[in-house]
Amino acid sequence: MHQQATIQEQLPADLVSAENLDFFRAIGVDSLSVYPPPSMDSFDEMAAYCEDMKTKVETHGLKLQTFAKRCPHAISLGLPRRDEKIEQWCNLLKVMGEVGIPVFGYNFKPITIIRTTPQKGRGGALYSSFSYREFERNPSEKNQSLKISEEEMWDNLQYLLRHIVPAAEQAGVRLALHPDDPPIAEPFGGYPRIVSSIENYEKIFQLAPSPAHGMLFCQGCVTEMGINVYDTIRRIGRQNKIVYVHFRNVRGTPRDFQEVFVDEGNVDMFEAMRAYHDIGFKGPFMMDHTPQIPNDRMDREGRAFAVGFMRALIQAVYR
Repeated sequence: MHQQATIQEQLPADLVSAENLDFFRAIGVDSLSVYPPPSMDSFDEMAAYCEDMKTKVETHGLKLQTFAKRCPHAISLGLPRRDEKIEQWCNLLKVMGEVGIPVFGYNFKPITIIRTTPQKGRGGALYSSFSYREFERNPSEKNQSLKISEEEMWDNLQYLLRHIVPAAEQAGVRLALHPDDPPIAEPFGGYPRIVSSIENYEKIFQLAPSPAHGMLFCQGCVTEMGINVYDTIRRIGRQNKIVYVHFRNVRGTPRDFQEVFVDEGNVDMFEAMRAYHDIGFKGPFMMDHTPQIPNDRMDREGRAFAVGFMRALIQAVYR
């Protein structure tokens, strides 16, 4: 049967091994997202790395689809060396275009993903969880003494986009911006969170209008926004702004949720897949976070379950 939508998995650079690539290919993964090392500074170093990684991935029957990087504080907070870091990103985009790596995933948040105590679920698996009430009890995490204003964050994002969007256009690479996680529109750890609503995404798109400028549609985060996921898939998809999808499920409310197995959360994943099909999206879809199954080496069982579930939905909906 002809496969009309694709599945992607992700690895940090140091885990891109023959064993892992063969495992991904065996379970039905089509392409790979890699977190490259942060130390690539020179253009020649980037070019050599990209060529080597692409050859390694393709040798095992996968496509190197995406590079993903966390936004440095120098960029998001407008600190010294900001221009140097942005230039490195622009150089990387140029190399990606020359080598044939079509997508660059990134975020724009000064702090990492925020989670609280994991919750135990099906078969003793641990679910990555967030409880706002528990979070509030930790004053070191809840520090609200703002180090930067929301207006400054918007200015810094616009400054970044003015540089990387033209670079991406010229390179033929699409930019995919990940939401804040959790997407709660209030300061966490002293920093505003501006990538936390669909309305803000549409404002961000208008800061630098371009087909190269889009969204990493994290379905879990969109669910955590407390909005209708299926309508939002169509809303963003009809603007051709969904670059790739974190096809994951969550259970709970925006301020108290668990990242559960793909088949047991708040979202009807079949209906979600139908929504992507309706707007002509062909992937890639990827699981992103998976519950920690006891004694599961490198989340292999969890990944295989999620990929098989996605493959079945794709065959059911896209045929």
